[in-house]
Amino acid sequence: MARMVFCRKFQQEMEGLDVPPMPGAKGQELFDSVSKQAWQEWLNHQTMLINEKHLNMMDLTARAYLNEQRDKFFAGDAIDSVEGYVPPSE
Repeated sequence: MARMVFCRKFQQEMEGLDVPPMPGAKGQELFDSVSKQAWQEWLNHQTMLINEKHLNMMDLTARAYLNEQRDKFFAGDAIDSVEGYVPPSE
């Protein structure tokens, strides 16, 4: 049976992550309050941010930027869009 959490992104009970997505207190917080679906959506958006903004993940400011965007994403706040991204047509 899947582990259920109250997802703070979607504000409903949903299937939770299988393991914390990162070590430490932040990873545990995400594990306890973010659904698999919300986490996957964040990973997709994060990948687009890294690619379109040419972020260097060795740069601490780029990592801090992504952490800030992740927190805003899960809180439902406005996040930076990806300039130039055009979703594929169906």
